[in-house]
Amino acid sequence: MKFKNIIFWASLALVVILTCTFVMAGKAITLKGSDTLLMLGQRWAELYMQKNPGVVIQVTGGGSGVGIAALINGSTNICQASRSMKDSEKKKLRDRYFSTGYEIAVAKDGVTLYINENNPVNELTLDQISGIYTGKTTNWSQLGGPDAKIIVYGRENSSGTYVFFREKAMNNADYTSSMQSLPGTAAVVNAVAKDKYGIGYGGAAYAKGVKELAIKTAKGSFKPNTETVKSGQYPLARNLYWYLQGKPSGEIKKMVDWVLSPEGQEVVQKVGYFTVK
Repeated sequence: MKFKNIIFWASLALVVILTCTFVMAGKAITLKGSDTLLMLGQRWAELYMQKNPGVVIQVTGGGSGVGIAALINGSTNICQASRSMKDSEKKKLRDRYFSTGYEIAVAKDGVTLYINENNPVNELTLDQISGIYTGKTTNWSQLGGPDAKIIVYGRENSSGTYVFFREKAMNNADYTSSMQSLPGTAAVVNAVAKDKYGIGYGGAAYAKGVKELAIKTAKGSFKPNTETVKSGQYPLARNLYWYLQGKPSGEIKKMVDWVLSPEGQEVVQKVGYFTVK
């Protein structure tokens, strides 16, 4: 038994030594932040590690705000964010690292309105969407739908999508107190898929098993796709970002270059977002 214990502790020590070696050699790369980007970041990491044996990449979510905080306190190499950094956040970076950070647009998205597949409503204007999320509009009959209470789902306030949606769809108004805040886009989609009278929002890549609403504007009615997002016709189009403390170098630069390459951008399309070019 003692011999087995010795083998166990020796093996554990070897794992610790190898892990530390990777970190010290600059081979361990951490990505943290946006849940919108989580699925894409994980796919990039998986393929990059296959192509570059010995490189270790760890990807976690938590929301853009969590990722930016981690970048500021030095606990992640790359922050994945579905919104731009705030001036106050850049100031914190500058105070600590004498840099306001390095921004890289890695993909494009169209924040999508999800409703249940059995809901007959097909399009809404931004004013109507704002009415729902500020609590002014509470029944689907006010929007040409059934006489039923609108069940509102959204993201938690650490989410970049929460911030973006409030700015672009609601003109910075407050969310209704009846909104059910959920900890990830997948959770929002799952809730709407099960709720006949629900509505939610999130990244285009997650719109599976729900109906995508078109947004009606003066120029027409648009759903998020490559053409409408890149042209700006879709009013909730946005960039998805990576933020670093400074200009990338070494293994991180190699990964950034690969993500922006045709091969890396092909992954963007396969996941369900839109390329940056």
